[in-house]
Amino acid sequence: MITLHCKLTFENEKDKQTLIELMRKFSSCFKYSYNRLLEGHSRKDLKKDLQKMFNINSRYVDDAIFKAKWLINSCIEREQNPKKVIFGGKRLFQLLKNKHINGKYREKLKQKWQDRRKHCLYSRGDKSKKGNLNTRIEFEKDKIILRINTGERNWIKANIKRAVNRQNDKWTNFIADLIQANQTNQYFPYSVEIRKINNDFYAFISYEEIKTEEPIITKDNGVIGIDINANPFHIAMAFVKKDGNLESIEKLYLHNLLNKTKNQREYISWQIAHQITDIAKERNKAIAIENLKDIPKGSKGDGSKKLRKIKQQWIYKGLLDKIKILAKRKRIQVIQVNPAYTSIVGSLKYAPQYNLDKDIAGAFVIGRKALGFKEKLPKNYEKLITDREYLNFAQDRLQEEKQKTQKKLKTENNQYKRKPIEKKLKELNKNLKIIQSLYSEPQTQEAVNQRKEQMRGLYWTSYKLWQVVKVALTIPILGKSISRDLSPLKPILVEGDWDRVVNKSCFKTKEAIEDLKHDLGIVPTSWGRGYDASKIPPAGDSLHLNKAEYKYPSPECS
Repeated sequence: MITLHCKLTFENEKDKQTLIELMRKFSSCFKYSYNRLLEGHSRKDLKKDLQKMFNINSRYVDDAIFKAKWLINSCIEREQNPKKVIFGGKRLFQLLKNKHINGKYREKLKQKWQDRRKHCLYSRGDKSKKGNLNTRIEFEKDKIILRINTGERNWIKANIKRAVNRQNDKWTNFIADLIQANQTNQYFPYSVEIRKINNDFYAFISYEEIKTEEPIITKDNGVIGIDINANPFHIAMAFVKKDGNLESIEKLYLHNLLNKTKNQREYISWQIAHQITDIAKERNKAIAIENLKDIPKGSKGDGSKKLRKIKQQWIYKGLLDKIKILAKRKRIQVIQVNPAYTSIVGSLKYAPQYNLDKDIAGAFVIGRKALGFKEKLPKNYEKLITDREYLNFAQDRLQEEKQKTQKKLKTENNQYKRKPIEKKLKELNKNLKIIQSLYSEPQTQEAVNQRKEQMRGLYWTSYKLWQVVKVALTIPILGKSISRDLSPLKPILVEGDWDRVVNKSCFKTKEAIEDLKHDLGIVPTSWGRGYDASKIPPAGDSLHLNKAEYKYPSPECS
């Protein structure tokens, strides 16, 4: 969708006042429709009543209802309460509430707020009505006019003023398409929204690009896998060759989007989208992105205040839409892939293998998916989730983590701080259930001849294998559900040697390190500097040597 703006001028004051009155009626109809839709009224019922109530034609009424419905859906999509919408703008309303603002500045703010509330007129495009029925662009001699329907087959005409300052201005393409449509009678829809800003009238025209040219740059030369991440706030790009191998990596940081206004974020997003498509054009590679629909932005008490703040200012979907629009213009192929398990596969398979960051590894998986490659589970991971000895260890570690979390939950009284702990406890219970299911024997099925035969697969085949591997590796080995340091997984992935990794991972905490030092008789350097030498353990008196029943140096890791 492309939106262009132009200024409107009138030949007489009467036409201007007629438009102001029409805008006032439409704005009132829009606000009334919004509130009635929240109460549960249907569009069909509203359309009958509003036409008589506001004395505007049925198409304007339908457009007002459509605009109100769009605003409600937009609020729901952004996880905001539609009932708390302030017409005219929340920021302006908050400023006007401040009593210290007065004089001319206050009057200016008040006028701006009133213009936003009252002076708006919107008309949807319609291909069957020569592009737009109520607000149609027409050509008269040497000028372009906007014909505005005021009801009862009456129209007013406004002159369109629009300077073309750039060589690639979209306005010239739009006007050329309109002229061609008038000549061939093959019209295209365009929507028009008229607003009053600082006592001037502006029209915002939105339309879809007509060009449907086939892309020149395709995945035949490889792709750029793109993964947008909130923490740290950046875009991870993995350049993938045609054969599925990694060529190079790159990152674009997005901190410029933080603490900016909506318009500023929109402008910066377009710049970033241009930068990405220019890189794709220069490297002659297609673009691969995730086909994400809903992105949770968090809620109060989820334990991620900073991350939640970033997500509230995160225009993920908008940025991807801009990339798709620009790629279409530059004839670059964009491939959308299923986002399922891209991060998990990248973190567990490619991050330790290539010593990559988990975000870059996720982008690499996106690129490989776009090229049609399927991610198989490494053989050493398959062996790991069938190794009873390792499963015992993993279950013990999860039980230990669960006990710590339960103790922490008991001592925490703050209801908001309890939420992330409860969430973690719920996840641990789920992980334990998955680990315990790995012990299950193959199920049997009863045939007609009463024979019992083993079914193919185990009970845990209802879980995705990558999900099982994640549960078996992350907390038992890394100590977290997902860690940024994934290098400990490399010996398991390459050699299948989990003993060595476990021995290292068991002593990450200070308490475990101190216990190990004490057991091994390691003397701190400070003991030889005037401290009581009687506290030094006797040489060779290592406690762990007397406890041969433990496989690991610390009982906590058994």
